[in-house]
Amino acid sequence: MNAHRYFLVNKPYNMVSQFVSSHDVRLLGDLNFDFPEGTHAIGRLDQNSEGLLLLTTNKKITKLLFQGPIPHKRTYLVQVKNEMTNDTARQIAAGMEISAKTGAIFKTTPCEVNIVQKPVGLFEVGQPLHENAITTWVTITLTEGKFHQVRKMVAAVHHKCIRLIRTSIEDINLGDMHPGEVLEITEQLFFSKLHLNE
Repeated sequence: MNAHRYFLVNKPYNMVSQFVSSHDVRLLGDLNFDFPEGTHAIGRLDQNSEGLLLLTTNKKITKLLFQGPIPHKRTYLVQVKNEMTNDTARQIAAGMEISAKTGAIFKTTPCEVNIVQKPVGLFEVGQPLHENAITTWVTITLTEGKFHQVRKMVAAVHHKCIRLIRTSIEDINLGDMHPGEVLEITEQLFFSKLHLNE
């Protein structure tokens, strides 16, 4: 039996987190990497979100990571339109009501929200903003991931999400990986950094 394999990907903007789609979209198979048969994404980032995506041939990982008894942290770097105040950041952090995928109202669990400076050297994507546009960069660390949760949270406090980049899952960090870059790591390192027990 072949050993399972584990990959980190910096998913680019305007790409879906899957290998097959009935729509005309950019797929993970378009990356310049020869993934083995049976590779799949663990959790997803929507088409316009960027950043850390985990892939593996091990079908057990999704359940271990997202359906286990211990919640696992995910951190996002988010650019929002207009200036966000500390009071607004605290409002998001305290937990708020948003709509779930089913249309029901969902109360988010408390999370960590920090207003930050734009990272130096961050690559630009999408449509450039007007030079006088006012935006705020924040980091949001969650232990849950409902449908479009981060986008809905910032929308609930009257900010539009311009960019959404997942920078870490537990102790696996995006670091200086470039968009579209793929890094393979060992099973031991993968389990250790995600604090997983099989």
